[in-house]
Amino acid sequence: MPVAIKDDTDIVGETTPFAVAGDHRPARRDGEVVRKLRAAGAVIVGKTTTCELGLWPFSESREYGIARNPWNPEYSPGGSSGGSAAAVAAGMVAAAVGSDGAGSIRIPAAWTGLVGIKPQRGRVSGYPHTDPFNGITVWGPLARTVGDAALLLDVLTGSHDEDVHRLDPPITPFAEAARREPGRLRIAVSYRTALGVSGRLDPQIRGAVERLARRLTDLGHKVFPADPDYGPTALGLVPRGTAGVADWLDSLPNPRPDPRTEAEARLGRVLGKRLLPLAKRLDPYLRRRVGRIFQIADVVMTPTTAQTPLRVGAFDGAGYHRTQSGVAAACPYAWTWNVLGWPGVNVPAGFTRDGLPVGAQLLGHDSDEATLISLAAQLESVERWHERRP
Repeated sequence: MPVAIKDDTDIVGETTPFAVAGDHRPARRDGEVVRKLRAAGAVIVGKTTTCELGLWPFSESREYGIARNPWNPEYSPGGSSGGSAAAVAAGMVAAAVGSDGAGSIRIPAAWTGLVGIKPQRGRVSGYPHTDPFNGITVWGPLARTVGDAALLLDVLTGSHDEDVHRLDPPITPFAEAARREPGRLRIAVSYRTALGVSGRLDPQIRGAVERLARRLTDLGHKVFPADPDYGPTALGLVPRGTAGVADWLDSLPNPRPDPRTEAEARLGRVLGKRLLPLAKRLDPYLRRRVGRIFQIADVVMTPTTAQTPLRVGAFDGAGYHRTQSGVAAACPYAWTWNVLGWPGVNVPAGFTRDGLPVGAQLLGHDSDEATLISLAAQLESVERWHERRP
């Protein structure tokens, strides 16, 4: 099966610039994700475009070019796994691997009409990165169907002995979960963000999520409005993300980053690394606080993004603060589950008036990918999103 790999992952003989200009050297060995794919018979046909160090929900950089949305090339496929999403949506490959540190699989899946799975922290090894971006980043699949994404996740699943976060393999393969009925579930629908009102939810996206909620009700699920209590979840994200950018940038040979990337790394060196121990100590408290939603619900459904796909070049020439505030308003929903480490799945939710895809995310409790996959597969059986192509 032909598969594409995001350019943050080592492939022997190829460089791994992660979109940053520099004096890069070819990797001496495959990353763990690629090793597992090759062992399963996958054919790695290419590396996919991203943004510098995965910072933004678009996949553009000065040195390595632009990924465009197959539904309309004037728009972005999202990011930072936008090149992987574009390759699948355009039919170049059957599936692709992306990584998700603040929504970077789910956001491009939403904006290209795909299924994207962010697994539980520790489910998929990022080795040689043993604690990528201090625990918020995980690798996962992008595919046209739930079954294909689940099959790819089965291939990717497994820990390395040196990983900081490790999980036992699931008893039941995820591909089997995609073939079984989920049963009657309690599904909480939420439009609240972790920072309260952050930007404006596009009415077209709200309408698409509400339509899916009615569809889930018709399928027999108990669907009701309820919001997780996010508390100070942002305190778990910023130190991890900024310190992770600083570490990755400092590991590159003679990097020549965009000024916005350097600004993020500088924030990580000055502040992020100092606050990192506090961020990690908050984990049990945040999981208990947010996890209370699962006393009344089995799954939480939210929009994947607040805004419809960005135009290519929307932030060209913008400084760090304008870019940061702009993308935070566009994509305020996905990053909380990266802090918690729990699984999330984007499912296609429909199209805008201009024919661009939008998505909803199904969010689960600790290590409960199987429930999300079963529910997504049930939705797919009636929504038939895999039959729509650019």
